[in-house]
Amino acid sequence: MRALSMDESLAIIQGVFRHADEMKAHALAAIVLDAGGQVKAFLKQDGASIKRFEIARGKAFASLSLNRSSRQVLQKAREKPLFMETLRAISDGPIFLEAGGQLIRDKSGEIVGALGVTGDVNEVDDLCAMAGIRSVGFMCDDDFSEADCRRLNIKKDAPIKDPR
Repeated sequence: MRALSMDESLAIIQGVFRHADEMKAHALAAIVLDAGGQVKAFLKQDGASIKRFEIARGKAFASLSLNRSSRQVLQKAREKPLFMETLRAISDGPIFLEAGGQLIRDKSGEIVGALGVTGDVNEVDDLCAMAGIRSVGFMCDDDFSEADCRRLNIKKDAPIKDPR
């Protein structure tokens, strides 16, 4: 299993913030978790509200927990509330049911970590997360072909657009 380095983790977060600046997003916070759910890096932009660490971590941990974006974890919670209630009860980490959590994959499709972004609307959080992951040469679930998705059991999100 390939491990994310501290420098890669920080570079991903800097990529998130660059994209947020381009989008004129609200102040964001971003966290990178390794594949085992442990914190590799966290940064919060000036002006981001308190509790952003907990929210970002919960989004990233939710993605790792079910090997899908936190947007899809939220959808699963709507479809199967008892399943999610049980998962949250047995989980050894926080599961925050909002979009903004994305898996970080290497080019072979292996999950090397997850990124949680919070501070703007869900779509902007997701778009900034995906840009941050790509800025360092890693891949998001959306970057894989349909054949790769079948082979790797990747569940893609519907296309995400800036709602503003």
